[in-house]
Amino acid sequence: MFNKTILKKTSGFLIAMMIISMLVPVLASAAVYFTGTFNSNGTVSGQVYFNGTVGDDVYGQDDVTLSVYGKNGQYITTVTVTYASYSNGATYFNIPGNTVINSVYDGVYFKYDDNNVTNIVYRQPAPPIGGGGGWIGGGGGWTSGSTISTSNGTVSANELKNAFSSYTEVTIKVTGDTVSIPVSALLNAKEGSTLIIETDNGAYSLPLDAFDFDALAKSVETDVEDLKLTVSIKELTGDDAQAISSAITALGGKALADATDFSISIEGDNDKTAAIDSFDRYVKRKIPVTTEKTKNATVAMYNADTKSLSFVPGLVSSTEAEFWRAGNSVYTVIELDKSFSDIASHWGQKDIELLASKLIVDGVTDTTFEPDRNITRAEFAALVVRSLGLSTVTSANYFNDVTSGAWYTGVVNAAAKAGIVDGYEDGTFRPNAQITREELSAMVVRSFEYAGGKVEVDASAQAQILSQWSDANKIVWGQLEVAKAIKAGLVNGMTDTTLETNGQATRAQTAAMLKRFLAEVKFID
Repeated sequence: MFNKTILKKTSGFLIAMMIISMLVPVLASAAVYFTGTFNSNGTVSGQVYFNGTVGDDVYGQDDVTLSVYGKNGQYITTVTVTYASYSNGATYFNIPGNTVINSVYDGVYFKYDDNNVTNIVYRQPAPPIGGGGGWIGGGGGWTSGSTISTSNGTVSANELKNAFSSYTEVTIKVTGDTVSIPVSALLNAKEGSTLIIETDNGAYSLPLDAFDFDALAKSVETDVEDLKLTVSIKELTGDDAQAISSAITALGGKALADATDFSISIEGDNDKTAAIDSFDRYVKRKIPVTTEKTKNATVAMYNADTKSLSFVPGLVSSTEAEFWRAGNSVYTVIELDKSFSDIASHWGQKDIELLASKLIVDGVTDTTFEPDRNITRAEFAALVVRSLGLSTVTSANYFNDVTSGAWYTGVVNAAAKAGIVDGYEDGTFRPNAQITREELSAMVVRSFEYAGGKVEVDASAQAQILSQWSDANKIVWGQLEVAKAIKAGLVNGMTDTTLETNGQATRAQTAAMLKRFLAEVKFID
């Protein structure tokens, strides 16, 4: 090891240190830091470094013994670290390989003396075994960061802040159905960070950048640092649960899961509160399945005002349902087997039955579907809104012929807000006009992309794709959209050589296109 005292006496060294100090952020005056990993198997690896007066105290030592404590302050063991290097005022020590900390805690800290401790080091979760089973790790990587447990419905701001300082994904395991979260602990989280709330009733994956905390604080007249975020995942009981059970029975379906209410609210230090009912993006959730499916199953949202159930994009396994929606509401899982007397042996029978059983398409009557009847632009807008699980929009009108009070107003406005439907140059939507296959192709592609589907078509690819069809010259305005729909497998030709984009679309063709895009983006199984 070199002699630090001699180096400090040289003027060249002092000048160098002055230059470095202008380029490198200044470390805290006296602190101990950990940089490394506390693995799921109990091993710990990495370095501990000291700076300031603490760094001076350990400088020149070949090894330093640290005490290890659980995050609640309980002593666990000691670890001896060995000298590694000195840089920019900090002395680094290596943690010996295969060091094991036998701890039940999901977080520990290292202590040098009575006053100097590291940040809390959170244990990495074990990787999922076999790709499934269980809440976490079985459905697309729900947890890969740090986990905090709470049994009293509150979370320590310091513990949560420390977790987000090391991870971009933090899970709070809640005993009960509600947790109150100090927003101050979330403000400095890295971009793209996610907070997962897990209870026995369900789980909620919340991207932090979906919240405008400054605006939320203003809405309850408080400072953002004093804001609390309350997340509730509550199983319904009594009359509330019975109302949903009655709605399922009325459809001829069977419940596969308990009805679960997902809600979020904010509260200021002045006791003012406000509900957060919607987001600007899909937010992922899970609920446990209590009865294994035997037929078509779907996640459904319950509307207390209309006492009805509607489709929610999601996947249902034998143990759980994972689903996506931009709003908060009551959700459940149902099994339904729906068919119609006039689709037997029809080419679109399977697609129609699947979407009808998932509450996406309706019959013209309870027993008939009329698969070859043409569909209007408003009817298709309604199907798109159902397929994407969007809420209707009544607060604004986008077209001068979509008037308040019409059955289609809310769905047309919702589809327009999402960028899926367009109007004409005169400002009309023409809701009762029959939709063409060109218009249908464009709207299905936009729905596909809105749901996260990716399809890239440049000018060369567009020309190559359309050249395969003898009537491609009849496409009026939607050349790119039709080419994308063909490439993504959402649209087929009417024959081997023709698209017939100027023809009117039927209810069966619409169901087939919707089924293809929903399956492709994994909104249905």
